[in-house]
Amino acid sequence: MKDSILNGKSILAVNDNPEILAVLEKEILQSCRKCTFDTATTFKEADQRLASFTYHLIIVDIMGDYGFDLLQRALIKKIPVTTLTVRPFNLEALKRSFETNAISSLPKENLGEVVPLLEDVLAHKHLPPWKRPIEKLKRFFDLTFESDPAKGGRPFSTGKSMKLMK
Repeated sequence: MKDSILNGKSILAVNDNPEILAVLEKEILQSCRKCTFDTATTFKEADQRLASFTYHLIIVDIMGDYGFDLLQRALIKKIPVTTLTVRPFNLEALKRSFETNAISSLPKENLGEVVPLLEDVLAHKHLPPWKRPIEKLKRFFDLTFESDPAKGGRPFSTGKSMKLMK
């Protein structure tokens, strides 16, 4: 098993549902035993933890205005933020991610994929927030559409039409 970039890092997860926090804790600590994982179920508790401790990454469920306030406080401290979303990735989620300046979003139904997402966030935190979703979309289109010129396809980056893979 490879060593995770999350080992030695501190993560704060904020959600009003203790079951979601328990799943996140299990998923993260199972893969990254040397990671510090803190939780908060209220804005006040999260705000106190953010003021008292240094975190490398925050996972936050946007719960009304308080969630956006917490998100802004984390971003002011230059802490990468991953938001939990109710729905899987869609254009509305992408738009909301841009508007909030969150680094990434994770649908709650995909909590089992949290570790690779968080590793990606920390490995690429120097990228502008808008560039990571574009790179992910490019990979998606490269996998979905034929982009190998040797097979009659065209590269995605040219903006020309592509053949659907069979």
